[in-house]
Amino acid sequence: MSDITSKLIDKAFFGGYCVTMNATTRTSEHGLSKFHRLLLDQVGHEFTASHQYFALAAWFDERDLPGVARLFYRQSLEERDHATMMVRYLIDNGVAPDIPGVGEIRTDFAEPRELVALALRQEQQVTEQIKQLAEAARDERDYTGEQFLNWFLQEQVEEVSTMSTLLNVVDRGNGNMFDVETWVHRELSGHSDDPHAPETAGPLVG
Repeated sequence: MSDITSKLIDKAFFGGYCVTMNATTRTSEHGLSKFHRLLLDQVGHEFTASHQYFALAAWFDERDLPGVARLFYRQSLEERDHATMMVRYLIDNGVAPDIPGVGEIRTDFAEPRELVALALRQEQQVTEQIKQLAEAARDERDYTGEQFLNWFLQEQVEEVSTMSTLLNVVDRGNGNMFDVETWVHRELSGHSDDPHAPETAGPLVG
């Protein structure tokens, strides 16, 4: 056997995945595509966002602002649902759902505006994370993954818009949270399930 042939065999069989073998879907280190690794990370981000929203809701609840508290409690459940949608997708695609831990959340605030501003920044951050996921799926030609993310991209447009508007309402209220409560009750009290939302792992709770 020639040295050249021997080197080719070593590369194909003893060096893990050959450079040209499943290059777009697997990595030799983890056996997962970049998209799947980022999606696993995003599960943790979504659960962290859920915990953060719950902390915001409890802050408003303690201060007898039930409308705003209800809004953030609902957001907490929605973020949990987003995480379980991603878990369901991973399971359905043969990826072990190694659930990440929840990140650090903030609970100390001086005024209501800080909480709403944090919620807006959080939604903007999640939007960027989803865009990075979509980019990874496209780069790896994972068309199923890219299609899966379309719903989340549309959802984030709505989430950022809602929190941006709420922050403007808080600013116009100039400290009068009862006006904010009235606006939330009038504009954001309705909620219905989206029939086009991805399936969750476990029951839908949002």
